[in-house]
Amino acid sequence: MELQQMRYAVAVTEERSFTRAAERCFVVQSALSHQIKALEQEIGVQLFARTSRRVELTPAGEAFVQAARQSLAAAERAVADAAAAGGEVRGSLSIGVIPTVTAIDLPHLLASFHTKHPAVRIALRTGGSEQFLGDIRSGQLDVAFLGLAESTPPHGVTTRELSRESLVAVLPAAHPLASSTHVTLEDLTHERFVDFPSGTAGRAQADLAFSAAGLQREVAFEAMTIDLILGLIRNGLATALLSAHVVPADHTLAAITVQDAPRRVEYLAWNDFNPSPATAAFLDAVTLHHSEHAEHSADLSDESPS
Repeated sequence: MELQQMRYAVAVTEERSFTRAAERCFVVQSALSHQIKALEQEIGVQLFARTSRRVELTPAGEAFVQAARQSLAAAERAVADAAAAGGEVRGSLSIGVIPTVTAIDLPHLLASFHTKHPAVRIALRTGGSEQFLGDIRSGQLDVAFLGLAESTPPHGVTTRELSRESLVAVLPAAHPLASSTHVTLEDLTHERFVDFPSGTAGRAQADLAFSAAGLQREVAFEAMTIDLILGLIRNGLATALLSAHVVPADHTLAAITVQDAPRRVEYLAWNDFNPSPATAAFLDAVTLHHSEHAEHSADLSDESPS
């Protein structure tokens, strides 16, 4: 049995199509089909149930593909470890990123990391903190940037705190409260809110704060991107509680201090059980970048007029 045959089987599983799997593996479909058939004959079981319209794993195929993924990961890790012993960092690095990363300049960090370690294949995925925590625990992600309510720190993973801040109320510039120096959660209870989807860590930050204050609010709009959230606010449709760092200097928006605001903590999270050379190198890169970013922010603060 060859590793390439395992790769083909995993590709067919993920693509649910021999045609798409062949395109992904840069081979003609007949060659891929031949290799899958040869693999099935070698191990004596049928891996895929095929029809003219669909491809599905058999029970034996499910067991095989699960083990094949582990074998392929182990083979890739062996190559990466051997390269690391010679001073070269290579392999793959999967990173989860929430839409509201503010503690670091992520594009600059990734560019710097790629320049230093060009042999590392970086895969970037956006999503929610709660999903990323599960993916790190299950080995589907190497590292992730998380944003969580101060009262709900992450568990089951290793973390490094990157920032801690109070959220601000973001209002349309024409809103009656837009000229206020500060507001309270109670002042906002009659507002129509836009927030992240129910059940997400981004949504929990405000939900927990209102609940702790014994208050209720209406979340009329749910969105997963900052651009959409800010667009709804600009057009007078909603209010939000967000990090001040994601609110642009824009005459159509007002960011107001909230006295009893939700507190948000940003983390870098990973599994510290035998991290790959690429993961270890990325953790070092984040530490250096975060330190430089903090020093730059402090310098800007010192230069600002009092």
